[in-house]
Amino acid sequence: MQKIKFRMAGDDLQPRRTRMEIPGWAGEPEKRSDGSHEYAWHCVPFTEAAKYGVEIFYPYQNELRASTRNGRLILEGDFGPPPAEGRSWPPFRNFGDSFYTYQLLLDLKPEPGFAIKVETHPSFYTDMTGTAPIAVPALIREWWPMLYFMVFKSPAEGQTHIFRPGTPLAQFTMVPAESEFVLEPMGYDEAAERELRSRRIHASRATLGADSQWLSTTDTIFDGTYRRMYGAARTSSDKG
Repeated sequence: MQKIKFRMAGDDLQPRRTRMEIPGWAGEPEKRSDGSHEYAWHCVPFTEAAKYGVEIFYPYQNELRASTRNGRLILEGDFGPPPAEGRSWPPFRNFGDSFYTYQLLLDLKPEPGFAIKVETHPSFYTDMTGTAPIAVPALIREWWPMLYFMVFKSPAEGQTHIFRPGTPLAQFTMVPAESEFVLEPMGYDEAAERELRSRRIHASRATLGADSQWLSTTDTIFDGTYRRMYGAARTSSDKG
């Protein structure tokens, strides 16, 4: 079991393993059945990606609104006096109008050989209001001990991103510190084996997913083929 250690300054909300909020940003608790609306949690690959890391939250009681007006970034929020002497306050700063920073007051320490990757929180992809903050990707090395600040992308002209109390800001994942891989085309035999496997799945889909097929409110057909193969692969891996 690998570990990510953390330390905090101030009273900011603690990080936690990312959870799918249902009901919430991941959707409503509708069953996979005819007439249901499709939500993010219905998709196993998205759910796996969303739950892969650590989420952090906006800890303040006052909203922060980031807007772009006439090409200029406007940060609006009544934060009052600093909660502690020497603390950078308010915690948001303009960063060239196209971006702005947030003082997180959190230090994450991955295991040796790993780094912390900053990512936009998965709730951004389910937000239909256009108000979800957009965290800019970054890779923080294990040897960096200072409390983080984060960078966010400014909204487009006329739009507003809103930081609401207790809502997620971003997601951190622990990844290998060095991206040591090369891209190469598959050889003939390997490509043929993958194509054959693909055709077998396609040919068997009506059987594999027959009792799990459903039609959503947008007339999209879903079934549990991937979900069942995922479960079988996990079971086989656990036994191995």
